[in-house]
Amino acid sequence: MKLKGTVFAGTAAGSVFLTAAAGAEGGFLDTVAEVNNAVNGVVWGVPALVLLTFVGVLMTVLTKVFQVTHFGHWMKKTIGAVFHDKHVTSHTKDRSISQFQSLCTALAATVGTGNIVGVAGAILVGGPGAVFWMWVMAFLGMMTNYSENVLGIYYRRKNSKGEWSGGAMYYLRDGLGARKGCKTLGKVLAALFAVFCLIASFGIGNMTQVSSISGNMESVFGIPTWVTGLVITVLVGLVVVGGLKRIASVTEKIVPFMVVFYMIGTIAIFFINISHVGAVFTAIFRGAFGLEAATGGVVGYGIKLAIEMGMKRGVFSNEAGLGSSVMVHSNSNVHEPVKQGMWGIFEVFADTIVVCTLTAFAVLSSGFFDLNTGALVSETVTNSAGTALAVTKANLVSLVFDRQFGGIGSAFIAVSIMLFAFSTVLGWSHYGTKACEYLLGEKRTIPYRVIFVLLVFGGAVMGENLAWDLADTFNGLMMIPNLIGVIALSGEVAKITKNYINRHMRGSSEEPLFSAFPDVQSEEESEPDPDPVD
Repeated sequence: MKLKGTVFAGTAAGSVFLTAAAGAEGGFLDTVAEVNNAVNGVVWGVPALVLLTFVGVLMTVLTKVFQVTHFGHWMKKTIGAVFHDKHVTSHTKDRSISQFQSLCTALAATVGTGNIVGVAGAILVGGPGAVFWMWVMAFLGMMTNYSENVLGIYYRRKNSKGEWSGGAMYYLRDGLGARKGCKTLGKVLAALFAVFCLIASFGIGNMTQVSSISGNMESVFGIPTWVTGLVITVLVGLVVVGGLKRIASVTEKIVPFMVVFYMIGTIAIFFINISHVGAVFTAIFRGAFGLEAATGGVVGYGIKLAIEMGMKRGVFSNEAGLGSSVMVHSNSNVHEPVKQGMWGIFEVFADTIVVCTLTAFAVLSSGFFDLNTGALVSETVTNSAGTALAVTKANLVSLVFDRQFGGIGSAFIAVSIMLFAFSTVLGWSHYGTKACEYLLGEKRTIPYRVIFVLLVFGGAVMGENLAWDLADTFNGLMMIPNLIGVIALSGEVAKITKNYINRHMRGSSEEPLFSAFPDVQSEEESEPDPDPVD
């Protein structure tokens, strides 16, 4: 067969056939890109961004700025509890996972290439001002993510295997759907969310991540993309086949290491370039409000790009508003919805306020941008190996580390991206599994996992830009039904939050609000509370 194929390819007819095939493939991808751009323009248009901002503001107001007024409390009950509360970290005997495992699995999905490539892309397109709008979305996103997780715990149910199933599809169906005249609306929005999540798991949670891994491994270490794809496919398959328990067991080991590993590198650059701190933050604030030396429409367009890119990449990074991480937070062994909601606040804080900010400072302090104008100094840079490279979102952070530390810096970023992206794939495999379970039943989750693992290899050789553009689109499509649900149930979030504050901070003896379902409420109340009233 190989001989015949070689001979055929060498004939005139063979050349025509291969050219036509290549043209057909290119035409198909061009069509996909055109359709995606049209849809993306709608789901990430002004109305969608206003909706995203509105929900963050609404939940911040209804919870009385919980992320600020109770900063010490949620820090103590999340990362602070890891060091002294065994219940937070101890493994469970049932099919739930520990609170720390749920955080690590959620961070595995959120702390990904968006923290490196996404931040670089935001700055390249939107300028330094995009960083400010990422902070704004993180501040508001803390309470959006909090609300999603509160609702996720409050409306979760156990499946036939005794595993918790929760997420936007459940609070849309059983929460919004329970409202008078909203039964059909709740079911339709729940189904749409699950469909978008299922598809997004192949984009944001798979192909874009693996594309970044394979691209960096090829450019830094010379490893062919197909080799990287094959290795990652095998590794993902070995973990995903074991279900959530195995995924959580792996992520609780990988995530703390990879975050600390990356932070060491970025903090080193911070101290190397500490004299530029003032200039960097000045450039960020000037860029956010269009205060560079420009006129008229140029200023307006610059602000628009800064806001758009900051918001989009902020959401891509921390996923607040997508309703995605709720699906793993809902598997936690926690009783209190608010306690898991606080882990959602910390998740956004760690992802964007800490990790993304460190990436942004490294990029802006290393001489690649003119901090007076916010513009890229040169579109082509010569690295430490003497190779001239075009500056792109895929290699910008790598070039920054190469300039600071030489070849070892590029290798450092390649390894960081590999860890970040690999962990993201693991986290999103669970999200897609839960969406598949909701739509098609538990038995169909096995074929889904097989397809998910096979597409890992496809992501390694897929065009990077199209993969990222598709991920952007399905981010937006997931966001819309989820945020409708959060708005509709915002009063319940406020009530549950007030109930928690009254009992844990004011000594009230009122009955706790654990679940919307009497049987689950009764079951949760019958079990001892591992974290009694303060």
